[in-house]
Amino acid sequence: MTLFDRTTMECSKVITRNYSTSFSLGIRTLDKKFRDPIYGIYGFVRFADEIVDTFHDHDKHDLLGRFEAETYRAIDEKISLNPVLHSFQLVIHQYRIERTLIDAFLRSMRMDLHKNSFSQGGYKEYIYGSAEVVGLMCLRVFTDGNDKLYEELKAPARRLGAAFQKVNFLRDIRSDYYERGRIYFPGIDFSDFKTADKKIIEADIQEDFKVAYEGIIRLPKGTRKGVYLSYMYYLKLFEKIKRLSAESILHQRIRIPDFKKIMLIIPVLFTNSSRPAELYK
Repeated sequence: MTLFDRTTMECSKVITRNYSTSFSLGIRTLDKKFRDPIYGIYGFVRFADEIVDTFHDHDKHDLLGRFEAETYRAIDEKISLNPVLHSFQLVIHQYRIERTLIDAFLRSMRMDLHKNSFSQGGYKEYIYGSAEVVGLMCLRVFTDGNDKLYEELKAPARRLGAAFQKVNFLRDIRSDYYERGRIYFPGIDFSDFKTADKKIIEADIQEDFKVAYEGIIRLPKGTRKGVYLSYMYYLKLFEKIKRLSAESILHQRIRIPDFKKIMLIIPVLFTNSSRPAELYK
């Protein structure tokens, strides 16, 4: 089983590296013992997201239903021939990740199949399930059995996941709205998207980043730099989005070039401070 376990985790690592340069860079700066568990979580999340966003020529409802059933079976039986699900269940059992977090995540994935717009309550539910619970799964790994620290850092972990997801929404407005017909932000009319609308969204995200940062500096030492690197990537992306007009982000997908992502690593790797940067004074 050791060889099988290791091989399935390698599959999740390949998925992470192929799909996300930014998260891959962050994971590589974690202490070695934390890397595989985060790969295991990311592989699971990525595949579920692919089902609802990409497989347009297939029955997405059926695919997601099968994926969900196979997920719970893998967890219950502690084995799966699907390498992504096998590596995920290993992480679930080792770090005692609550099934309620998985339930919430899959519920949000189902929402993407039948919801095109959200009320305020639906928006909060979607953000929680699609992003905040992923932050909590990772926090279970980072706190490694320290339930007291986990409880103390739950709120900022959720805010970090929310910040990442909301920045993704702004970055992907063009594809979400024009290609998939989705409007995640409640009360926003993207056919008449104004600067005032954009600023309201940005103020909310700015507060998420601020609260999240206070949690990052309290993470265990072997995890802090990796999480901070991902935080810095998204903060830079957010700052780039803020400099653009409302009309501009409707018609282009905003990104940070790979060479700039790599440049973000240098100050993170070579700082000795427990507070990597005073971003909010």
